[in-house]
Amino acid sequence: MEKSPAVTMEFFLTLRQVPGRKTDVQDSQWLARLARYGLLRGSFIPEKDLRELRLVARYRTKVQRTLSGELNRLHKVLDDAGVRLGNVVSDIHGVTAQDIIQGLIAGEPTEKLLTYTRGALNKKKEAIKAELAAELSERHLFLLRTIQKHIASLEEELQEIDTYLFDAMTPYQEAWQILQTIPGINKTSAALLIIEIGIDMELFGSRDQFCSWAGMCPGNNESAGKKKSGKTCKGSNQLRYLLCEAANAAIKTDCQFKQKYQSLLIRRGHKKAIVAIGHKILRVIFSVLKNKQGYQDPGVDYAQLVVNKNSARWLKMLKEYGYLSSSQGESTNLH
Repeated sequence: MEKSPAVTMEFFLTLRQVPGRKTDVQDSQWLARLARYGLLRGSFIPEKDLRELRLVARYRTKVQRTLSGELNRLHKVLDDAGVRLGNVVSDIHGVTAQDIIQGLIAGEPTEKLLTYTRGALNKKKEAIKAELAAELSERHLFLLRTIQKHIASLEEELQEIDTYLFDAMTPYQEAWQILQTIPGINKTSAALLIIEIGIDMELFGSRDQFCSWAGMCPGNNESAGKKKSGKTCKGSNQLRYLLCEAANAAIKTDCQFKQKYQSLLIRRGHKKAIVAIGHKILRVIFSVLKNKQGYQDPGVDYAQLVVNKNSARWLKMLKEYGYLSSSQGESTNLH
């Protein structure tokens, strides 16, 4: 066997950092040689049970997206018929809107449809009545009935898949319960996350390596001292989808993720802020699974941190452009 080169074995190199030949056969030989020297670390391969559950999880995602497409199609057919409930109802897929749509398909009179309103929509009955004045043709009714049957079938199928996944979480019960303590993660998303990443965080090394593997950390593209795009690297699309979905839910709760989102929103915009929150949630997932302890919100006030960091510069600029006198600035600093 060939002698190992004079390298420090603690440093594991990626293929991109190691010079070598790039043709198929020779590259395979080169990779095998690097593996014998211990310079390559194997990728994460989940156990057989999780690998098989991934098939179910992927199919669930497909059914969920088909359901979303059918709901959007239902909305489009209503708009085409002149029934623009979306102008009045905030969620056309909500309980009130669905009851009204069912009534329209059944041919119920407008007065009966208005009795389905709930809560704040009781104050919008006149606006809803105006939107329901349009006549639905036979073709519109046929499409609405067909789409509603398909939606009901997809929802039933989705419920069966969720029940199956919940039953499959029995061996991972502790980790499943721990993940549900994180804001934005319910029992469905917790099960899907376990299927994607497993429960043993020791396989990933550190939190930074874990986030890099998932493709949720900022990219590091620097050349000749110039920092270029910080776009995230490639990772699991399924995992990214779950984390962004959890981030969108977490920013609506009273927790550190909401504060962090609000501090990033103005500078970065919604999409980049959501990816950043997803990255933060992933780091929390690593910690809670590794320590086997539920999530406890630290209560960090990110708005206060931003003020503490930039207040001196803001005051200086206000003085420079005449919006604040020196005496006012001193009194502000004293307070």
